[in-house]
Amino acid sequence: MSSSIDYANLPTPPACVADFCLIPIGTPTASVSNEVAAVQRLMKASGLSYSMHSAGTTVEGTWDEVMRLIGQAHTLVHQNGVLRVQTDIRAGTRTDKKQHFSEKVSKVESILAGDKQE
Repeated sequence: MSSSIDYANLPTPPACVADFCLIPIGTPTASVSNEVAAVQRLMKASGLSYSMHSAGTTVEGTWDEVMRLIGQAHTLVHQNGVLRVQTDIRAGTRTDKKQHFSEKVSKVESILAGDKQE
């Protein structure tokens, strides 16, 4: 049974939410705040929706936009003198509806707000 799927031309998902933690390795000190600030400037310049948190950044756009931006973050940190960069990425896609990442948080917060106080 042969497959009729054209794997070489299979498209990437139209929408993606990714949470990533970029880890510069080999910096002169334990602090990476300058590298994080540089990446946040890149996020802002991208025009994509993003949110920094204590352990990384959540960003959303098309799959290609998001993955390109994470790759650009690697290049930026390398250009700033860091020889090695490791990144952990959690990416999610869905096809049934469009949902901004902040809506997911708001939904849980509304459920928690309904909890009775003891």
